[in-house]
Amino acid sequence: MNDAYTLRLAAIERVLSEALPPEFSPSLADEVFGSLPDAPPRGGTAALLAPARELLSRGGKRWRPLLMLLSAGLWDAEAAALPLVSLVEFPHTGSLILDDIEDGSITRRGGPAVHRIYGEDAAINTGCFLYFLPLSRLGKSGLNADTRLALFGLYAEHLSRLHLGQALDIDWHRNDTAVPTEEEYLLMCRCKTGVLAGFAARAGAVIGRASEQEAALLGEAFEETGVAFQILDDVKNLKGGIAGKDRGDDIVEGKKSLPVILMLQENPDLAGRLREGFASARREGIGSPSVAETADLIIGSGAVDKAEKRARNLIENAKGRLESGFPSSAELDRLLGLIDFIG
Repeated sequence: MNDAYTLRLAAIERVLSEALPPEFSPSLADEVFGSLPDAPPRGGTAALLAPARELLSRGGKRWRPLLMLLSAGLWDAEAAALPLVSLVEFPHTGSLILDDIEDGSITRRGGPAVHRIYGEDAAINTGCFLYFLPLSRLGKSGLNADTRLALFGLYAEHLSRLHLGQALDIDWHRNDTAVPTEEEYLLMCRCKTGVLAGFAARAGAVIGRASEQEAALLGEAFEETGVAFQILDDVKNLKGGIAGKDRGDDIVEGKKSLPVILMLQENPDLAGRLREGFASARREGIGSPSVAETADLIIGSGAVDKAEKRARNLIENAKGRLESGFPSSAELDRLLGLIDFIG
């Protein structure tokens, strides 16, 4: 790993740990909740924080907060961005907690899904709380009022789009006969996955006081990159499983990923077999023969390789937009290198 990334990632971990301690100190509680009664509630804030700390402690690439820092670095503003990296990592963590409940997932990042440890009620509460927690840091940051207002607006817009993307995904995988078009799928990915990458890049640019055009270009390029990474995750899920998750859990959930869509476009006669495979996998659960058989059906159609090629093309296109939109510099090289680090 590039030393420049290693140092920044270490700094990011320190900031995230400070923002999510085992229990809030009185001063931090005041910052987050405002004035509370003198007598703290039984258990303090530990019960609220524990599910989040459980998932955060299992690691992750932290590429979204790193993207925010490197984007701000194009305008020499990394120091101003660093205290605010929870703006992108905490909503991502919260969305994973909630996504696992919605999908009925068993594992996440190599351990039990958070709701299987703390219960669905506590996990839902903490997952939602993580959408609000970083706003306290933004409200009390040293940024000027215009910059804070712009970041609040971007945060609200992008988090709303995140939920729209999740709604589309849920709607499609509930119905085995519903198959979105490729364009609809890509829009869903932009909202569900690309949105936080786009927000991280835009937020860094806004903190660096970039122009609206520069912030938009940066955000769009990394939103497109986020879509590519979702497609690559879809591919990995079918081929061997994503690190920390089970192979084929997308099949158990009945997800209409890009490989599925491409297969059905070119092989509509396989629709019946696919529906049967989804139904059997849902009934029998992860690790069943139906999961592997359905994954092999999709792979054997050639659709997985085609989906991977689409993703690689999106990544190269995003890189090209960045190279043509910004002057050559060490800071830009680090941003471009981040794409390879994530992929």
